[in-house]
Amino acid sequence: MKAFIGLGSNLGDREANIRQALQFLEQLPETTIVRGSSLYDTEPVGVSDQPNFLNGVVQIETHLAPRQLLWNLMLIERRLGRVRTQPWGPRVIDLDLLLYGDEVVDEDDLQVPHPLMTQRSFVMVPLVEIEPLLVHPVTNQTMLSILQRLGADPLVKHGSRLWN
Repeated sequence: MKAFIGLGSNLGDREANIRQALQFLEQLPETTIVRGSSLYDTEPVGVSDQPNFLNGVVQIETHLAPRQLLWNLMLIERRLGRVRTQPWGPRVIDLDLLLYGDEVVDEDDLQVPHPLMTQRSFVMVPLVEIEPLLVHPVTNQTMLSILQRLGADPLVKHGSRLWN
């Protein structure tokens, strides 16, 4: 199944944190990284009194079910030292399951597509970079048209790519 993962970090060596998360992601069973976006330096959302984030998106192919994938993403976050103390607060790493094929999952602890992705330029810009004509399974709009409607300020590219 084609899935998209959002990655972010704003503590320590942000790029190294993201690259380490990618290494763990590559080690998941029945999962392959297909491609990734550039990295973007972004201002925090929700809690503004914290360092800027580095954000990107990767496309994977996986045979893990959505819940298994989410569990593994949370395990990678814990391995890299993420402690969930403050919603939208600073974090070593943040891994979000954005899309899982065209599936829609609406459970208490798992929502796919990610419910806030279409409101966040730090997700939409890197997603559009790698898959602009991907169709959102709920709105039936392309990611490019969602980003255009969002009308977000341009993000600052960090100058490196997640995956070549």
